[in-house]
Amino acid sequence: MKILILGGGGREHALAWKLAQSPGAAVFGAPGNPGIARVGACVPVPDASPEGFLAIAEKLDADLTVVGPEAPLVAGVVDAFRAAGRAVVGPDRTAARLEGSKVFAKNFLAQMAIPTAQYVIAENDLDARRALDRFGFPVVLKADGLAAGKGVVVARDRSEAEAALANLKGRLVVEEFLRGEEVSFIALCDGRDVLPLAPTQDHKAVFDGDAGPNTGGMGAYCDAAILSEPQTKEILNRVIYPTVEATRFTGFLYAGLMMTDAGPKVLEFNVRMGDPETQPLMHRMASDFAPALLAAAEGRLGSARLEWRPGPSVCVVLASEGYPGAYPTGRPIHGIECAEALGATVFHAGTRLGSNGLETAGGRVLGVTADGADLTTAIDRAYAAVREIRFEGMHYRADIGRKGLQRYNGKTQRGRSSDG
Repeated sequence: MKILILGGGGREHALAWKLAQSPGAAVFGAPGNPGIARVGACVPVPDASPEGFLAIAEKLDADLTVVGPEAPLVAGVVDAFRAAGRAVVGPDRTAARLEGSKVFAKNFLAQMAIPTAQYVIAENDLDARRALDRFGFPVVLKADGLAAGKGVVVARDRSEAEAALANLKGRLVVEEFLRGEEVSFIALCDGRDVLPLAPTQDHKAVFDGDAGPNTGGMGAYCDAAILSEPQTKEILNRVIYPTVEATRFTGFLYAGLMMTDAGPKVLEFNVRMGDPETQPLMHRMASDFAPALLAAAEGRLGSARLEWRPGPSVCVVLASEGYPGAYPTGRPIHGIECAEALGATVFHAGTRLGSNGLETAGGRVLGVTADGADLTTAIDRAYAAVREIRFEGMHYRADIGRKGLQRYNGKTQRGRSSDG
């Protein structure tokens, strides 16, 4: 089976790595990256429009296409593939608005009575400043459109809010700050049936202790203990099932949740796999993923099942100097082989092959992922591998997964309301 994966980041490398293990699978990445090239073939993307991606699939005669990033989905790539009769995993353009517009998503949540934070739609700065007075501080400010995970600001006081308003242009969502623990809940859907993936927890802020600005994600871990069975059922019944029924959603529905004292509340919807959540998910998944993906694309997901290894998995993102702001590129990367010799898997996110070998090419460069019999072991293995890798200006969080350890100790960490 020929499987085409659209995208070239860490999420796409993790998907390619997992799908390349499927019997008889040939994996292609468009455009891919040096990590994907180790498990499949990379295809150039001269035209990143829906029609351009469709042309690649038709040239390859791909049996299945999996869309990684959000931008092609919002642009209607799934609509183009379906019109041509090609199997594809992802939502159509209409359903993709759940991520493409935060205003649309918040209004949808309100209309469906799905629990979420109280909010105001601000059409201009005056509306936004009035909303600040309504919610007090901390307060959450969200840019309406796609922002690569960095369109959300948690302002702790008015000066931070004013600074955010100077940078966040266009329509905004201003909403109350929720307290609780964040969870990423992702389900594979076929418009009718739902196949939940294991729960994960992302770490959005750039610095330890959830300090600093939001990023696309500085690490994540996957662990069955993140949610209890009753919590999982509540999320499915109150959030996932109503959304799929109302939108006939296909592909990956990602609900970013805050587990509050009043139950789960939706912080955001994404319409694709999370990044970096995909990395520990694929690392922990025991079953072949290709049959479930094909079943979702063909509308027969009801009989699909997934199996998971019992131990947790942890992904630590290694970022470029300056990220999530401006960052340099072209810095040589060393030590990946040594890291993988320790049992970790190093997923490429922002890398390229230059004149001196592998070098940095993005803000988030690598996702170092490991598992273990328990969370402490998984964390220790991931960071042992991290210490083997080096490039100039490399930085990372040193506390990925630590909230999970606090949960085991009966000291649930209270989180911050962040998404993007």
